Amino acid sequence: MTIKKPDLAKITLGVLFLSILIISCFMVLRPFLPALVWATMITIATWPLMRMVQRLLWGKRALAALFMTLVLLLMFVIPLFMALANVAEKAPMLIELGTNLSHSPPPKLLWLQEVPLVGDKLFEFWQQILASGGQVLFAKLAPYFGQTARWLASQAGNLGLLFVHFLLTVAICGLLYHSGEKAADGIRRFAHRLAGQRGDNAVVLASQAIRAVAMGVVVTALVQSSVAGIGLLIAGIPYVMVLVVLMFLLIVAQIGPFPVLLASVGYLYWSGDTTWGTFLLVWSLLAGTMDNFLRPFLIKRGADLPLILILVGVIGGLLAMGIIGLFIGPVMLAVGYTLLDAWIKEDDLQPEAAAIAAPPKAE
Repeated sequence: MTIKKPDLAKITLGVLFLSILIISCFMVLRPFLPALVWATMITIATWPLMRMVQRLLWGKRALAALFMTLVLLLMFVIPLFMALANVAEKAPMLIELGTNLSHSPPPKLLWLQEVPLVGDKLFEFWQQILASGGQVLFAKLAPYFGQTARWLASQAGNLGLLFVHFLLTVAICGLLYHSGEKAADGIRRFAHRLAGQRGDNAVVLASQAIRAVAMGVVVTALVQSSVAGIGLLIAGIPYVMVLVVLMFLLIVAQIGPFPVLLASVGYLYWSGDTTWGTFLLVWSLLAGTMDNFLRPFLIKRGADLPLILILVGVIGGLLAMGIIGLFIGPVMLAVGYTLLDAWIKEDDLQPEAAAIAAPPKAE
């Protein structure tokens, strides 16, 4: 019996053709990949909510998908549009402020003395800065206010592109809401084809990790920024919507809302409104620390994974890949951790399986 030799030319040309096809598809889809990834993450994270809405809307999937799409539009696109409008409106004022500051002496900041507990020390520290040449330092730094405003104005085109990107993401979310089961089934079948049951388990684990990050990071950011925004609104801080959006981004980036809250407290004391300044200071302490118990609780509800694994994935993914890394980082670590854990335990289970399969010894 003769063994047929493999046709190397046929195999090589087949692999080359498939590679060209994959690269061509990637180049065509490349402009849509960021929006597609974002839409996938958002849809997976909010899928249980969409199912609940569907039950309330007489089981109509089309109505539920339309409702969720409108909610996303209200939550993301409209606040972003308002923030862009405020930045464009206030850019000339910031430029003028930077010009005026560069030609005026630094302020005395007498209101620092009225800050509870640490006011005297802060005022003394500011006086030391002024006495050690702070006027020269202030004069050098002041023009950068105007430069920052000009830079923000120059980025208006990029921000407009971001607005279009958000619209595309919301549109893809609507399509995934409408036919998410078909997409999920196709992905699970593909993963099963690649790695059998392990591949299917990895896809399920990835969805759980995405939901855990959304619950632990995004929901925490929404709740924390909303609570902080209520305090700003009560204290009479202007442009609350812009500040809430900024705090949301800072919380998602694991920085927290304190930079915005403390700046607002300083603004109130500087304006002479010490009562509301003290109120906002206490409110900031409550709103700024609520994530310490809210985030772990929500993450454990989303997936039974080590908390440190999720947090490291969030921070590492953010540093490596930007905002989208908040979701991709934990997913990669979660899948890798589970596969490694299963592989290690598989070696421990083999002796037990062999012992069970072995026939009993004769007495």
